[in-house]
Amino acid sequence: MTAPGARPALTLKSAAFRAEREASWRELEALLARLERRGLRALSPAELSRLPTLYRAALSSLSVARAISLDRNLLDYLEALSARAYLAVYGTRRHLAEALADFFLRRFPRAVRAHAGQLAVSAGLLLLGVAVGHALVAADPERFYALVNPAYAQGRGPTSSTEALRAVLYDDHGDAARMLGTFAMFLFSNNARIGLLAFAVGFAGAVPAALLVFSNGLLLGAFAALYAGRGLAVDFWGWILPHGVTELTAVALCGAAGIALGQALVFPGQEERLAGLARRGREAGVVAVGAVALFFAAALVEGLFRQLVHAVPVRYAVAIASALALAAWLGLAGRGRR
Repeated sequence: MTAPGARPALTLKSAAFRAEREASWRELEALLARLERRGLRALSPAELSRLPTLYRAALSSLSVARAISLDRNLLDYLEALSARAYLAVYGTRRHLAEALADFFLRRFPRAVRAHAGQLAVSAGLLLLGVAVGHALVAADPERFYALVNPAYAQGRGPTSSTEALRAVLYDDHGDAARMLGTFAMFLFSNNARIGLLAFAVGFAGAVPAALLVFSNGLLLGAFAALYAGRGLAVDFWGWILPHGVTELTAVALCGAAGIALGQALVFPGQEERLAGLARRGREAGVVAVGAVALFFAAALVEGLFRQLVHAVPVRYAVAIASALALAAWLGLAGRGRR
């Protein structure tokens, strides 16, 4: 009779254990279901305070169930419940919109301000490149070909007529609007690739990132000199700046992130080199990811607005508004409590 009697005893033990504690399990399960469907806002402050207590009670139940060898189904249930509760209590559970808002309104602006020194160096290199490229081509227009890749120039150069150069600034071809969406996405992918390259080469030291930012400035300066030589300087900058304010800011940010990585590699300070590189790489990565979003915004302006709006005063007004908005966002956002 021993063997036949063991199963009812075990069943009775399991049933009594469940009856004693099942109410707290069901309460925890209900809270988790609401939390998983609608996020933290689905729970009241009292329920949020109750959640860790219920989680610890579930863990205690699981420990006891294992110790007294209760039935397998009950153990599986408690293990699954405890795992879900662990993620709710200790994991980060936020909706996508909430995570994006936190990134762009807090993490990214703070990371930019934390790299203010590197950003100043990167922006200075970019402006220096513009000045040098402009001076070189203004002194000898043939140097344009040495600074600008023919594929990027797309037929523009010192041999182009003034009317041909002007036509690029005020493209009103009948099929232009149809191609703007595709063009914008091409610009986004191309510019983001260049910017992220400036970030990535930071692992080789700060010098490659600095040179890449400087070379981008040379390219812009060469084009500026080409158009200025034809009396189109105002038109050219009105064409560039509506998207250029955002795009050049993104380039400078990627350069700053690359310079920060180079600093961590070359000057580790008191921190162990690999640990410092990993930590500062994560911080610089926030800057680089935010810069990609700026590249996307610049591509939309470059591919859509610039080709549809030809009034020079409007173009400059948009450029000024973009600069003020970027300065306010990156300078002020996220300054509340951490």
